[in-house]
Amino acid sequence: MRLIFIAFAVIFGALAPTQAGVNMKLRNFVGDPILAATVSFAVGTVALIAYAYFTKISVPAIGATLKGPWWMWTGGFMGAFFVASAVIIAPVLGAGTMMCWMIAGQMGASIILDHFGLIGYAVREASPMRILGVLFVVAGAVIIEKF
Repeated sequence: MRLIFIAFAVIFGALAPTQAGVNMKLRNFVGDPILAATVSFAVGTVALIAYAYFTKISVPAIGATLKGPWWMWTGGFMGAFFVASAVIIAPVLGAGTMMCWMIAGQMGASIILDHFGLIGYAVREASPMRILGVLFVVAGAVIIEKF
């Protein structure tokens, strides 16, 4: 079962630079990176609503969702920042360099989130080998950017 999750992680990892390229092309047609990100989010929202409808996912009462921590609502802002940033950065850095630096940032944040068990993650120590792994990712980003 774990291999299925790893395969999905590889697939959605491959979709990140693909999505950036698609949205970069969309930017060319709509004329603005933020508008391109908005259109992208609108299409994604419609797709998720359709999925929820056809799979009959029940919608919780609004009162129940308001009981959660305030920061759980920031995921949409982070997604919007991610998509808009990719549309802006992709044509400047290219897919490889953009993704390497993005992954370096993701890995650094992941080590911190795991180490302190933040926002619901199980505690996983920032061991020297895990930190070394992040440093290898940063080194890879430097190599990809330089060559």
